[in-house]
Amino acid sequence: MKRQVSLWTASALIIVSLLIGVGVDRVISGDTLFEQLNKYKDVLSLTQKFYVDEVNVSKLNEAAISGLLAELDPHSVYMPPKIAEREAEQFQGSYQGVGLQIVSLNDTITVAEPMGGSPAARLGILSNDKIVKINDSTAIGITTEQASKKLRGPKGTKVMVTISRTGVPEPLVYEITRDLIALTSLDVAIMLDDEVGYISINRFSATTTKELTEALVKLKEQGMKELVLDLRDNPGGYMNEAVKIADLFLEEGAEPRKIVYTKSRVGSMDEAYFAKTGDAYEKLPLIVLISHASASASEIVSGAVQDWDRGLVVGETSFGKGLVQRQWDLSDGSAIRLTIARYYTPSGRLIQRSYTGKDKSEYTHEAFERNEEEGDNIEHERDSSLASDTTKPKYKTGSGRIVYGGGGITPDYIVKPIDLTEQTKNMMRRDVFYQFVAKYLDGAGQSVRTTYGADVKRFVNSYTVADDVVKEFREFVEKKDLKLEDSSFQKDEKFVRSRLKAYIARSIWSDEGWYRTMRDVDLQLQKALTLFPEAKKIAGLIASTGKTKN
Repeated sequence: MKRQVSLWTASALIIVSLLIGVGVDRVISGDTLFEQLNKYKDVLSLTQKFYVDEVNVSKLNEAAISGLLAELDPHSVYMPPKIAEREAEQFQGSYQGVGLQIVSLNDTITVAEPMGGSPAARLGILSNDKIVKINDSTAIGITTEQASKKLRGPKGTKVMVTISRTGVPEPLVYEITRDLIALTSLDVAIMLDDEVGYISINRFSATTTKELTEALVKLKEQGMKELVLDLRDNPGGYMNEAVKIADLFLEEGAEPRKIVYTKSRVGSMDEAYFAKTGDAYEKLPLIVLISHASASASEIVSGAVQDWDRGLVVGETSFGKGLVQRQWDLSDGSAIRLTIARYYTPSGRLIQRSYTGKDKSEYTHEAFERNEEEGDNIEHERDSSLASDTTKPKYKTGSGRIVYGGGGITPDYIVKPIDLTEQTKNMMRRDVFYQFVAKYLDGAGQSVRTTYGADVKRFVNSYTVADDVVKEFREFVEKKDLKLEDSSFQKDEKFVRSRLKAYIARSIWSDEGWYRTMRDVDLQLQKALTLFPEAKKIAGLIASTGKTKN
């Protein structure tokens, strides 16, 4: 009989055979898989024995595993131990440490933001504080990763941090007791006006549904009657969290309504997920924002909303990742993430873009190089060029609207972000906005904290970046060897002022300050706020009288 032994069991047998000098063919034989593994063993053994330089067998093995998975699809990957640990933290939603987001500026570890409710925040550590010592060791000149390693540690243990703060003559010494730090997947949940709630989700982690539900309750208490759900740049995450979030907004219907379903090579692994009735937000007018970087779980949510005509999808066509991965943790702390199925939206659309014959770089860049025409796309007539593309078949939503598969989720309204010059994009890539604001808040900008206190709305409505601050910013940028052309700067000046203001706001009021300020130059959000009448109409939430159904 053909032996059903896992690849990793076989690999372990090969390693053992190498160590004790027993040929793998004496352990297992008669199977093509094991013949190939035996071949691999021979190559690795010969390389170790005879290569002109000494080789690191562990690194060669990792490279071989990475190469194996790269042959499958762009999303099956090998993760070394450190990366696997970081990924686990990100999606499990917590780690143990002090709760500081830090960056290295001019060889100095600077606090970008104390995480709300963390041990560091409770003790009064502020954004823009400079960390000069960690325990008895200097922090000057160390990297962000080195500082993070020193600050992290088991819950209940202590770490001494010495802070230099502008305006305070003596160093401040904090003894911080480490704790479990929650990594939130919601950037912000705020009311944009008396009726419209806004929630931005940055990933689908193990805690996302809980965070979102709590945020919806709070916004509803504040008078929310409409919601913008921002999934722009959200790369995805746990599929089950996407299903639960879509279910919050979808009712069961006369017949069971699919949210998503999967197909695999092994039929017993196929799954389908259905909406259940009973959530308080099934009649809430809804608009979902997506971008070229919205992928995977983001496409499950936006695809279900679009296929059931539950609301409007606004922005740019999403990435197009319709593959389901499962992760296996390996004994040394590394892991592989292997594609086990494809997923389909309720109408039957496979969202995955074609990757055949493309290297990973080409496949990735393709998602960001779409030539889309802006405007109303409710009937998806702007996708008419897809009608002759056999790789992008045609499907229908619940109300009969045409949508296309095989290339991501195309919005019902295509709206591009603000068009910036290459000069401004380069300034953003070089992070000069944050660097300047950090310096500014050490000097003249100190008064902003005392002037506005906790009143972020007053700051957003009344604070203006003065001309002399803009001039100082230009001088700062040019000292960074970035030459500025007047025409480009003038074209983007409104955006530049908004971004400077937003960084100041984030330093004082965290992400709430950032999102409230950047709204002025967020063309996609601005357009979305005008589309709620259409969103209600398509979802059947407007009665014949024109009044909203409850």
